[in-house]
Amino acid sequence: MARLNARARHIAMTAVSILALAATIPGCVAMATEDSGKPAHRQDDKRSAERVPSSAPRSPSASAPATPAHVSDAITHESETPGKAVNLTIDDGPEPIWTLKVLDVLKKYDAKATFCIIGSRAKEYPELVKKVVATGHRLCDHSVDHNTAMDQRSESYQRQQVLDAQKMILDAAGPGTRVLYYRAPGGAFTPYSREVAASHGMRPLGWNVDTRDWTNPGVERIVDAVHQGLSDGPTILFHDGGGNRGQTVAALDRILPWLKSQGYVFGYPRI
Repeated sequence: MARLNARARHIAMTAVSILALAATIPGCVAMATEDSGKPAHRQDDKRSAERVPSSAPRSPSASAPATPAHVSDAITHESETPGKAVNLTIDDGPEPIWTLKVLDVLKKYDAKATFCIIGSRAKEYPELVKKVVATGHRLCDHSVDHNTAMDQRSESYQRQQVLDAQKMILDAAGPGTRVLYYRAPGGAFTPYSREVAASHGMRPLGWNVDTRDWTNPGVERIVDAVHQGLSDGPTILFHDGGGNRGQTVAALDRILPWLKSQGYVFGYPRI
C-alpha cells in the first residue's frame, strides 16, 4: 500500500509540472511574436534636422507619431557657429538655372548656405530641392507665394502661407528632411506668423546684411554691401530666384574666397 501511495504521489506531481509548463508557453509565444513584429526604433519624423546616420543613437520615442518641435518665435540673426562665422542665406528659389549655378559656386569654396524656398517653386522643381539637401545645405520656408504684404492679411491666410509652404518643401525634399527656419517674404513677419512657424519647428529667420542683389545693382555693389555690412551681423541675404541672378553668382565667386581669406567660416543661423 505504501508503495502504491508513493507511486500515486509521483504521478500527481508529474501532472502538475506538465500543466505549469503548458501555462507558460502561450506567454512566451506572445512575447516572441510582439518582439519580432515591432521595430526597435523608427525615425518617423520627416522634420529631422538632417538625415540621420544609421549609426546615430535614437531615443525610444522615435517610434511615436511625429510631433513638430516648438522652437523660439524670436527672429534669429546670429550664427550657431562660435567665433568668426557668417550665415549665407539664399532666397526665392529654386530656379533651374540660377540655383544650380549658386550650388556650383558654393561647392567650389566648400561653403554651406540656408536656402529660403518658395513653396510653389518647390512644388514645381522638386529635383532642385533634393539637390540642395543632397549637397548639405539647410532649408527655410519662404511662404507659398512670396506675398510681401502678407502681414496685412488675415491670420488664416498667414497660417496657410506658412504651413502649406512647409508641406510643399518637405514633399519636394523627401523623407528624412526638416525645414528648420521660416523667413517672411520681404520681412513681413507678424507675431502670429512667427508663432505658427515656431510651433511647427521653424525658427523665424532675419538678416543683417542686405546685398539687394535682386535689383541687379552691379557685381561691385553686391560685393561692397558685404564688405561694409558685416559689422552689423553675420547673416547675409542673397537670391537665386526672381530673375536673372548672374550678378549674384559672379559676386559670390568673389565674396566667398574673400571671406575665407579674412578668417571667416561658413555657419548656419542659430535655431
